[in-house]
Amino acid sequence: MTILLGSIADDYTGASDLANTLTKNGLRTVQTVGIPDPSLALPDVDAVVVSLKIRSVAAKDAVAAALEAESWLRGRGAGHVLYKICSTFDSTDLGNIGPVTEALLSVSGGHIALVTPAFPETGRTVYLGHLFVNGQPLDESPLKDHPLNPMRDANLARVLTRQSRGKVGLIDLPTVTDGADAVRARLDRLRAEGAAAAIADAVFERDLETLGKTALEMPVSTGASGLGLGLARALLRSGRASASDGGKRSHPPRRRSCRGGRRQLFGGNAEAARCGGTAYAGAAARHGKAPRRIGRDFRSDCLGRGTDWRGPGGHRRERRT
Repeated sequence: MTILLGSIADDYTGASDLANTLTKNGLRTVQTVGIPDPSLALPDVDAVVVSLKIRSVAAKDAVAAALEAESWLRGRGAGHVLYKICSTFDSTDLGNIGPVTEALLSVSGGHIALVTPAFPETGRTVYLGHLFVNGQPLDESPLKDHPLNPMRDANLARVLTRQSRGKVGLIDLPTVTDGADAVRARLDRLRAEGAAAAIADAVFERDLETLGKTALEMPVSTGASGLGLGLARALLRSGRASASDGGKRSHPPRRRSCRGGRRQLFGGNAEAARCGGTAYAGAAARHGKAPRRIGRDFRSDCLGRGTDWRGPGGHRRERRT
């Protein structure tokens, strides 16, 4: 089947947050854990979120994994691919946001990517290219002290420039407020000036809708779940997707035992919901709370809401999305 929106997430919990956002905003969404086998048969969905663990790995490894995921998504018809990053722009001066974004642009035929981690619903806003967390500049907030990627600079254009080969521009709030045509014109000017990426301001949800509409016209964008919200609403308003029921189904979920005594939750008749640790379709997902998750390498315990789990390789999943 052909999907409308593909996403490559740089960690598992961030992928879940994005997939939940897409579902809540009307898209039928599947989340995979790892890059699926080419033979995987997808259920009838609008969006697929491929969950990777590439936020803090070497840049070359992140690029290789992202390109493999991009190829899988494009092969299933995705016209737009969102590189989903943390809403606090977790990264180092070597990557991985810049290198992955530029690699995705190089294989997609894109010339510039709209970039924003803004998600006002969770207190993340961007103004004049600076990231704020609940009203505090990122480098003055408690989130500046991440143990792997401490963030000491709230100026996102400066952060992204340090890890990118191309120039980084800014789409300021007045431009975003003027609407999609103004954003499109600004992107064209930045592209003509040699910019490969543009940090976009967003303070209100309506700003994300404007950015989503514009980003959807390009092959690649980079952002947090807030940009996913904008993309989902743009797809619905364009008529390319029809509003789903938010994942609700009339029948209760079934609990089945899986290989090795582990248990996973399955709901509905999703073709991808197979036992043996190879797929996951959350019961809550089928009842309006979250998207389904599937993935060939997901073998950790799925014990219900609020349960901590370790992903492939024994790594504890990150709490920041």
